Amino acid sequence: MKSYRKELWFQIPERMGFVNITPDVERTVEESGVREGMVLVNAMHITASAFINDDEPGLHEDYKRWLEELAPFDASPKRYHHNRTGEDNGDAHHKRQVMGREVVVALTEGVLDFGPWEQIFYGEFDGRRRKRVLVKIIGE
Repeated sequence: MKSYRKELWFQIPERMGFVNITPDVERTVEESGVREGMVLVNAMHITASAFINDDEPGLHEDYKRWLEELAPFDASPKRYHHNRTGEDNGDAHHKRQVMGREVVVALTEGVLDFGPWEQIFYGEFDGRRRKRVLVKIIGE
C-alpha cells in the first residue's frame, strides 16, 4: 500500500470565500501514482473548511448568506464569548463547524469517484492570511 501527502496553501483576501480545489486534488492524485484507494482532503485550520458540492455561483452565494444568518460576523465580545480572548472570529469557528473539516473521496482507476456535479471546495471563514489544506492519499 502507498501513502502520499501534499499541502495546498491558500490566502483568501475576503473574510469568507470558496475555492474549487478539485483540479489541485486531481493533480495530487496523479503525482501520487495511486490508482485505487481513498483521498482525504482536510482543512488544517479551525476557521476553514473542506466540503463537496456543486460548482454553481448562485449556490455559493446562498451558502454565504445562509452562514451569515446562522453565525453573523460580530467582532464584539457580546455575541461570541470566544471574542473575549482578543479574537474577532467567533463566527468563523461556527461556520467551519457547519461546513465541515474534511472530505473523503474514493479513488477508482486513478480518478476521483464522484457523483454527478460533485466538486471539492476550500471554504474560508476568516480570511486574509495563509492557511493550508492537507491532501492525503492511501491505496495501491
